[in-house]
Amino acid sequence: MKKVLIITYYWPPSGGAGVQRWLKFVKYFRDFGWEPIVYTPLNGEFPVIDLSLEKDIPSGIKVIKHPIWEPYSFYKKFTGQKKSSKINHGFLSENKKPKFSEKISVWLRGNFFIPDARVFWVKPSIKFLTKYLTENPVDAIVSSGPPHSMHLIANNLKQKFHVKWIADFRDPWTEIDFYKDLMLSNWADKKHRKLEHEILTNADEVVVIGNTMAEGFKNIVNREYQVITNGYDESDIAINKVLDEKFSLAHIGTINKDRNPESLWIVLQEKIQNTVFASKLEIKLIGKVDYQVIQQIEQYKLTDYLNKVDYIPHEEVIKQQQSSFILLLLLNNTPNAKGILTGKFFEYLAAKRPILAIGPTDGDVAKILNETDAGRISDFNDTQSLSNNIDYYFNQFLSKTKESKTPNISQYSRRELTKEFSKILNK
Repeated sequence: MKKVLIITYYWPPSGGAGVQRWLKFVKYFRDFGWEPIVYTPLNGEFPVIDLSLEKDIPSGIKVIKHPIWEPYSFYKKFTGQKKSSKINHGFLSENKKPKFSEKISVWLRGNFFIPDARVFWVKPSIKFLTKYLTENPVDAIVSSGPPHSMHLIANNLKQKFHVKWIADFRDPWTEIDFYKDLMLSNWADKKHRKLEHEILTNADEVVVIGNTMAEGFKNIVNREYQVITNGYDESDIAINKVLDEKFSLAHIGTINKDRNPESLWIVLQEKIQNTVFASKLEIKLIGKVDYQVIQQIEQYKLTDYLNKVDYIPHEEVIKQQQSSFILLLLLNNTPNAKGILTGKFFEYLAAKRPILAIGPTDGDVAKILNETDAGRISDFNDTQSLSNNIDYYFNQFLSKTKESKTPNISQYSRRELTKEFSKILNK
């Protein structure tokens, strides 16, 4: 088979959203004539651990691991955290308002660790992989970001070995929602943008997860971008599913402050005045939740209806998605909201449960929801539309309507998406 080297920070035992995309591509690459070789850190600072994902790694796949040094030990000491503490992504704070020391740390991260805190892995990786590729040539290289330091490694190897390189972006770079929170100096901002421009220019192909992201990158470097969305894995779908007895509104995954749906809390506070609705309601939040979100749930007197569950293995996540009556899809209320297409969204589609989304009604999520008839979306501040949508689904609940319709989703299966990615590699 042809060989492809995949440079990715996130790989099992890492859990969370970042690992899913490339774990699933690797799972199916052999079906389309490509033998994947994975390069990943030996000792990465992962926000969550999920050993259940290791079952998706195909037998005999070569996984090369190399030690990484990251500045998080200094960060934890500086901010008074324990060595065993996990670092959350996206400026999420679970237990408190950010300390002043954390704000200083954010400034240091944005201005001195460019493009990210994994930048110290770039030079050692180039040295290590130069030796490896000299002895073990490959037909192509793929880098997965963020962290975008992975692209810097691949860019150097392309120049050295004249091998074809695909840069795969799961999220934007300078257009990502928290870029504005990095408190960048003019110098640091220019450095980020220079590196971004270099990667977008030098890669033989650039793959992104949605059309809006492609348009955003096109404004930076005007070239062709390949769109391959995230997806769902058919082998993850449970055969037997038992639906919750309550009218459960379930969000699975992280809710940071930008994803906090205040309009939902406002609507639900009004609806619990109805005793029938109140007796049936369950707000199910599975995953990490920002301190501000919990505060607002208390403020709107919804704590009694809250069922908060910490991180659970992915196989349990799938079961929760399929047993919940409504699946909440909350998009970040940020300038790039139209282009947000998480892997979770496609798993929601496969769960065949109604999706209640809050975000731009003219964005990528809204387009797919309309195409698949899998759910309803309300804009961030449109409480009237949201109230109507909840009423619609609550009436379904009372009439014991169990399944939502999700036609035309086969193109989002992980196997089908791997086939499309393989076509780019073949070209």
